[in-house]
Amino acid sequence: MRRVILGVAMAALLAGAGPVLAQSNPFRPVLYINESVVTQFDIEQRMRFLELLRSAQADRATAEKAVIDDRLRMIAGKQMGIKPTDEQINAALAEFAARGNLDTEQFNQLLRQSNIDPAIFRDFIVSGVVWRDVVRRRIVPMVQVSDAEIDQEFKKIVNTPRIDDVLISEMVIPTPEGEAERMHDEVERLAASIRSESDFAAAARQYSATRSAEDGGRLPWTALANLPPSLRPILLSLQPGQISQPLTVPGAIVLFYMRDTRGSVRAGAQDQVLDYLRLRLGNPAEAQRISQGLRNCNDLYIAAQGLPADRLLAEKGNLGSIPADAGLALATLDPDEATVLGGDVLMLCSRMPALLAEADLRPAVPVTPPGARPGEGAVPNAPDENAVPARDEVRDEVFNRKIGAAADAYLAELRADAIIRRP
Repeated sequence: MRRVILGVAMAALLAGAGPVLAQSNPFRPVLYINESVVTQFDIEQRMRFLELLRSAQADRATAEKAVIDDRLRMIAGKQMGIKPTDEQINAALAEFAARGNLDTEQFNQLLRQSNIDPAIFRDFIVSGVVWRDVVRRRIVPMVQVSDAEIDQEFKKIVNTPRIDDVLISEMVIPTPEGEAERMHDEVERLAASIRSESDFAAAARQYSATRSAEDGGRLPWTALANLPPSLRPILLSLQPGQISQPLTVPGAIVLFYMRDTRGSVRAGAQDQVLDYLRLRLGNPAEAQRISQGLRNCNDLYIAAQGLPADRLLAEKGNLGSIPADAGLALATLDPDEATVLGGDVLMLCSRMPALLAEADLRPAVPVTPPGARPGEGAVPNAPDENAVPARDEVRDEVFNRKIGAAADAYLAELRADAIIRRP
């Protein structure tokens, strides 16, 4: 009888401890994604991995989303029969480690020191390799970039002001020898707590070691060209009201707060080149009749068939080179719109920024130094600050942007279709 009572008591004890033991089990399932299981260990390891990479967000929700997305990428790859080779995986592991000036084994050692299983790193890399192949097979063939999209991107580039001056605040926090890593973590937490310029100013007065600390770290307007080249891209990545990631320099960690920027468009960006047709008829009534039936410039070529060749003039030039009467009339027209000027039909075919129309979009031609034979010691032309990028570069940028958007949309579709549940 005593044994029965002890057995019942032990069963009750184990039953009561069951939830506690389950909660403490690092390998307990926390998510099911279709047929894939995500454990507590997976989530905790991803959080540590994000912290090691100094991600701006290393919380549990972010880690869960990252793990879910990786599993969905792997599921999509499996459905397409994609299986990366060891050579592809090893190359990707080495490429990622090299971003921190480490080889793969050194990076794995860093993971172990941070209590991160290197297998987590490998899974992260494999999902990226698989997804790249999924995108290449499924999405890339469907993405097209039209000439109109390239032209639109060119116009955006030309009309976007370039930042010339920045208005920033600085915070330079000294780091005792041997404590750079600890201080970096503390500065990251400090940066995350800053919500406004006044918050930054208060922190700068308390922690910064520069003379600007008395004024809350505020610096006067500074020309971007006067700043170190390595610092410019960091500042250009900030919008007014944003704070930079901690920047480690010898003996200190630096934070920047962007208060404002000012800039200017490229020289000549407002100038336009017009491409237009002028059909000389000398008869206002006939010109009016023809103009009313035109849909585009090709129609005007058709309307001019049978007339002497010198009656239809194809002209292209900036407003300063166009006759005043034609310039005034063209100023009010949209592309493929016509008007009557005297006894002539005037039709605008296109209007574009002069920089785009006149720019030499070919690669820079090497310049031969004085006294050298052609091709000997040739160096590229110095970059022109007003030059626009090559058309192929713009096309690639638009193409990659569209691929990225399509890949994100496909991943969202996979997430919506997946069966994701908790135990």
